[in-house]
Amino acid sequence: MLDIKFIRENPEKVKEGVAKKRANIDIDELLKLDKEHRDLIFKIDSLRAEQNRLSQKAPNEEERKHLLNIKKEIESLGQDLKIEEEKLNNFLRQIPNLPLFETPEGGPDDFVVLREVGEKPAIEKPKDYIEIAQNLDLIDTERATKVSGSRFGYIKNEAALLEIALIQFIFEAVRQENFIPIIPPVLINKKSMQGMGYLDRGGEEVYHLEKDDLYLVGTSEQSIGPMHQDEIFDEKDLPKRYVSFSSCFRREAGSYGKDVRGILRSHQFDKVEMFSFTRPADSIKEHNLFLSLEEKLMRELGIPYRVLKIAAGDLGDPAAAKYDIEAWLPGQNQYRETHSTSNTTDFQARRLNIKYRNSITQKTEFVHMINGTAFAIGRAIIAILENYQTKTGSVIVPEVLRKYLGFSEIKRD
Repeated sequence: MLDIKFIRENPEKVKEGVAKKRANIDIDELLKLDKEHRDLIFKIDSLRAEQNRLSQKAPNEEERKHLLNIKKEIESLGQDLKIEEEKLNNFLRQIPNLPLFETPEGGPDDFVVLREVGEKPAIEKPKDYIEIAQNLDLIDTERATKVSGSRFGYIKNEAALLEIALIQFIFEAVRQENFIPIIPPVLINKKSMQGMGYLDRGGEEVYHLEKDDLYLVGTSEQSIGPMHQDEIFDEKDLPKRYVSFSSCFRREAGSYGKDVRGILRSHQFDKVEMFSFTRPADSIKEHNLFLSLEEKLMRELGIPYRVLKIAAGDLGDPAAAKYDIEAWLPGQNQYRETHSTSNTTDFQARRLNIKYRNSITQKTEFVHMINGTAFAIGRAIIAILENYQTKTGSVIVPEVLRKYLGFSEIKRD
């Protein structure tokens, strides 16, 4: 959520940022509502001052009647104020975070390619991961469809062991940067999901359990961020970093061609996520650290990739800046997204009331919050299957994972 004071003082800047995010929000209407809200508060405060003045002396009969009328008017205006506050807060929740100054303008196709890393494997007639997985009995979507419907899959045999190995590999790698390992809940309440900024606009992909009024997380950042709602960090404890593993759930509505097959766009997938609470002055540095860790993991796995800076119009509501990493998939002859990392500045922290105490001023300020994919496990498995396939139909295991597995190749007799 944006600070209403900031919006009042910088209306044109806010309009520009909202336009870059391609959100249809009437900032002038918001400011009108804000003025009405403040005028109402001023009127109530003036009546209370008059009430206090008259109450400090022995009022006569006429003044007692006047006091009674003031009391009734304050009560009536108080009800109006609650309605106005709810309208104002609902309006504020519709406004996305503003993009940082270095974020490119444009939409989904206007990203900037920052670099390409790694040598693409020379594979004659490469197979896609679905064919590889079927031949090696690693992924079963047909039986998952019988059990759960479309866009689900069973991860089997060596692929299941590969998932566990990837989790171990990631947790070991990032703990060196003082990340606290955590297994978070995958069901969270409305206050938490709304606080993270995923319900007010674009909430159609979120699974909602109406009977319990709980939401399934689409990424574990949605349950890590609210951990510290209504808390104040000591500055010395920042940055506070977590690395989490959880299953995630998304509706993935719409048609994506061949992506409806396999596990590239599943309703349920497993993910290792990084998350950090940091001082505002450090958030860009922290965001760059997350990107560097994502790249390090890709390099150690030996997967060719490219890094994208995402344009403002393709950012989700909470993000002020975002990088994506796309892995090269030879079986599909294209790059596909495997990672993202976003700086949400104080947008989520303001909604969740998460602050730190400035050690110099002793005043409390909102923290900044950073999230980043360590690995979406299913997509990491896809990248491994396609990049490490052999002409005999087997798949070589990346060297960095072999110590967790006890085998170096996935093959069938």
